[in-house]
Amino acid sequence: MGGQQSSLRDRARYLFDRRLARSTGTLLGWLALGCLVVVVPVSTLLVWMDPNAPRSLSGRLTAVWRTSAETLRLGVATGAPLRMLLSVLLGLIALLCVSTLVGVVTTGLGDRLAELRRGRSTVLERGHAVVLGWSEQVFTVVAESAAAQDSRGRGVVAVLADRDPAEMDEALAATLGPRRTRLVCRTGSLTDPAALALVAPGAAGSVLVLPAEDADADPEVVRILLALRPLLGAAAGPPVVAAVRDRRYLPAARLAAGPRGVVLDTDTTTARLLVQSARRPGLPAVLRDLLDVAGAEFHVIEPRTPAGLTFAEIALHFASACVVGVLGADGRPLLTPAPDSVLAAGDRLVVVAHDDTAVTPADCRGLVDPAVMAAREPSPPGPTRTLLLGWNRRAPLIVDTLRRTARPGSVLDVVTGPDDDVVPPPSPSESGADAGPLHLTHHVGDLARPETVRSFDALGYDSVIVLGPDAGPGRERPDDRTLVTLLMLRAREEESGRALPVVAELCEHRSRVLAPLGRASDAVVRGELTALLMAQISQNPTLAPVFEEVFAARGGALGLRPAGQYVLPGREASFATVVAAALRHGDCAIGYRAHTPHTARGDDGIRLCPGKSERRVWAAGDEIVVVSAPPAVSCGGAGVRDGLPGMRRKEAGDAPAAHPPDRQ
Repeated sequence: MGGQQSSLRDRARYLFDRRLARSTGTLLGWLALGCLVVVVPVSTLLVWMDPNAPRSLSGRLTAVWRTSAETLRLGVATGAPLRMLLSVLLGLIALLCVSTLVGVVTTGLGDRLAELRRGRSTVLERGHAVVLGWSEQVFTVVAESAAAQDSRGRGVVAVLADRDPAEMDEALAATLGPRRTRLVCRTGSLTDPAALALVAPGAAGSVLVLPAEDADADPEVVRILLALRPLLGAAAGPPVVAAVRDRRYLPAARLAAGPRGVVLDTDTTTARLLVQSARRPGLPAVLRDLLDVAGAEFHVIEPRTPAGLTFAEIALHFASACVVGVLGADGRPLLTPAPDSVLAAGDRLVVVAHDDTAVTPADCRGLVDPAVMAAREPSPPGPTRTLLLGWNRRAPLIVDTLRRTARPGSVLDVVTGPDDDVVPPPSPSESGADAGPLHLTHHVGDLARPETVRSFDALGYDSVIVLGPDAGPGRERPDDRTLVTLLMLRAREEESGRALPVVAELCEHRSRVLAPLGRASDAVVRGELTALLMAQISQNPTLAPVFEEVFAARGGALGLRPAGQYVLPGREASFATVVAAALRHGDCAIGYRAHTPHTARGDDGIRLCPGKSERRVWAAGDEIVVVSAPPAVSCGGAGVRDGLPGMRRKEAGDAPAAHPPDRQ
């Protein structure tokens, strides 16, 4: 750069910038000079080109003066020099006064527009969706709420957060794209009832409260719910759906939300989804399709079928919907009831159907072909081997869920970094306790080093769960370590030529595009499932207990089964035949995932809620999406606890773990 010659344009621009940067007076002087340089020559040309201009030089100069003065609004007096000078002075004073007046008016209007831009006006809408808070979940919640509003016509989604409204609107618009629903952003303290009144929560159709990303997010959610109370009143109002990260604040948040509120636990929901995804590859894609407003969804409908029908007969009485359970008169759901059970008075049906499809009864029993049903019984699940790479605050929930749902002889190997707040579990002989159905072993190693990952034969495990560290000041971004670990696992998969079942937890939606996932790999974005659930429950609060059953801690009810378990491979059969065969096994079929040579990823080929009359040739690799009774729990427990058997948090005085990987 030092040897290059500056161009004349660059030198002139630098000189001009340096001159203007001196003072305001210098700027005014250069502005006046620039005006004169342009106005006077042009005025001279106009006078000299005018055929009616005076013939004498003095007359023409006077005409040039008049034209220039009119252009610059400096007066047009002629005659003695003193008279012309006074005219110029008077024009400058008038220009100063008018400019000052224009400046005052412009400043006032600018301040008013800036206040309006800051989002301080009250939203005058009814039936709109209100979103309180800002986090990574806001994009999913607003998108789903906007889609729900679009389905009912043009609607409004109002977002209130302690951020600049213009920045919020720009970020949401870039994510959502074109939409019919109008987006309104307001700014203010979320715990101030006066600020909450800006979005009119009392007149809204639903209110959603999101936890922030900082450490005080959960107490803030409780304060927001308390601040909403005087605005919503004691009468019936819009449903309030909130989320907390730490389950310790769940009882307080539910008390603050009141009877109309539903509070979800983000960490517990994410942990359960990771465990279910590890055992059932492809489940995250099914859940995203099932919980997305645009796809097939859960609905609660009145049974408009003939009285006295059994559940198995009712399941085949809807051509465009899949019946999965019953919602009792007391509000308690029963998924996959016994096929010979009969509805009681006040019971309603839980179905999976598309929003744009009318759920009307239609007898489909004639579409069932018993000749192509599989006769073999499914083999009971055996012990599993799971590898857990990484540690964060959701890891104890994952380990506890695996422990309470494990089959005898199951193995869990946990690999954590040297700086993670975990210590090795004591052996059963040291603790004097029974090892239980799950044998847990803790290893320490740097997961950023390839030799650490290679020291474990990932292909020898039934599933691999990858976690990133918790976000915090002074820490690396959680997804960075996760992406590095996934990259090494992907390289191992390509070397062996075998599919490696991996499920990874990501914090940001943008990281999903970057994640090097294989054919049998899935990525779960933390908080995305909770955001989808919040949007679903806000539109239909009666579904809250249904979703609690679907994501039950004892194992969940949603799964993928081989198609050969229900119909003969290579034979053509209707989906009604699959539904009837699944009912024989105590399952409710709601869709399928087709495996073809063109299926690149596990989230391809998924079709939920097909018509009962749809026929296809079922291949051996196809899978059926079912809602089934949760597996029996082999190890009881009152619930998820902070401390886990065989694993405790590091206390003061504990010796630091060794850095190299050490199998114990």
